[in-house]
Amino acid sequence: MFPSLPNDGDRDSWDSDSGFPRAASGAYGAVPDEPEPPAVTPATDEVDEEDHEVVVVPVRRSLSVAIAGFAGLLGVALILGAQTAGPDSRWPFALVLFGVQLLFVLAWTMAIRPPVPLLIMGVGVAAGGVADLVATNADSAALLPLFLVALAGVVLVVGGQFAFRLDRLQVRDAITSTVLIIGGVVTPAAFVVLSREPVGTQTQIVCLAAATAGLLIARLVDAIFPKPRIAPQVPRGATGIIVGAMLGTLGAAQLGSVMVLPFTPAKGAIIGLVAAGAAVLVDLAINFTEAGRDQPDQAPTFWLARHMQGPLGAFAAVAPVAYILNSFYLT
Repeated sequence: MFPSLPNDGDRDSWDSDSGFPRAASGAYGAVPDEPEPPAVTPATDEVDEEDHEVVVVPVRRSLSVAIAGFAGLLGVALILGAQTAGPDSRWPFALVLFGVQLLFVLAWTMAIRPPVPLLIMGVGVAAGGVADLVATNADSAALLPLFLVALAGVVLVVGGQFAFRLDRLQVRDAITSTVLIIGGVVTPAAFVVLSREPVGTQTQIVCLAAATAGLLIARLVDAIFPKPRIAPQVPRGATGIIVGAMLGTLGAAQLGSVMVLPFTPAKGAIIGLVAAGAAVLVDLAINFTEAGRDQPDQAPTFWLARHMQGPLGAFAAVAPVAYILNSFYLT
């Protein structure tokens, strides 16, 4: 009634035909795994090392001297313009600032390359002119009207980008560059607002002198001794940054000793330290930004614009710094 089991000779061989290995003798009859040879991919490792190889950017001494000269001329123009500002004659200083604002818009737009560049250039020039007009004709010294002008400029640029049917992600990614360009072109008007304060003209002269000396000396030291390198991709040396900030502070202390009260050598040194430090650090940060933007898959920025960008951004940052120091430290 029950089927008979086949003899041993009729049974299938498990280890040859069934595809299942025969259990080895030993504890639990486990089959030890054969070690697999390690995967050797020397070619891939070499490619990865080549991809992550850090390129050391050389320091061009002639370029450092040229940027130092541009920063010095820009600072001297702003200092002379600040001395022309008076109770009833702020227009000459406003015209000097408007020229600086035009350079700022052109340089930063060509360097950053935001979407719809003509739109942001047009709005930036208009925002700079309106900011100078508001600062010149205002009844009181305040930064709130300038902030509103900058905010309106950013809103106009964002609305115009949507009107040109840009993708929402493109507009979102470009919002940082929009704020930097519009905000940077409006902030120099703070110098005109500062000229309305009792000692505002002296404050901006000290701040501008310290910033000019810091930028000029830092770039000249980079042309002579650009060591130690701050980063391989950035052609700047730490010695120039430190020496520029220190000598800018020393010059501000000397100016503080010859100006009227409330200026003293100590107050001049503190104001100069903040202004010169802010200028050289902004200039250095822009160099780092340019090094990160200069990727192999991206087109290089216009060479003149990328080298003007640092000093222009530094003086744009010094304007609100000078106003804050005058309002909360001196008075």
